[in-house]
Amino acid sequence: MIPRDYQLDPVRDFALHVDFLRIGAGSRITLEVPVHFANQDQCPGLKRGGVLNVVRHAVEVVCPADAIPESLVLDLIEAEIGDSLHISAVNLPEGVKPTITDRDFTIATIAAPTGLKSELQAAGEEAETGSADQTDESE
Repeated sequence: MIPRDYQLDPVRDFALHVDFLRIGAGSRITLEVPVHFANQDQCPGLKRGGVLNVVRHAVEVVCPADAIPESLVLDLIEAEIGDSLHISAVNLPEGVKPTITDRDFTIATIAAPTGLKSELQAAGEEAETGSADQTDESE
């Protein structure tokens, strides 16, 4: 049996009612599994000031009822600023498949911090202005 839904007392926060789902041996179940991020302290993109932007905190999967994963782990050890981390980067346990199968969907991104974005944008504008000035002088 797997708990499917529950109701809490609004004041005391005690369980009032729990619905269970009875499943047979060998059956498969669809449910959401939380995503955890490993090696955040060693991630090169985060060390340089990048920001972890979580697109999906949980992923809906189909798995054997007797082998439900506690979480899915996405390793950030090689993630750089600007990287998109997709479901293909997650080592799924045997028999576990995401319900979205038509694309390699994004779970998280490493975004540049606002200060770095404005510095890069200013540097790009200066480069464009400098090349335009050089063109005018050569004519």
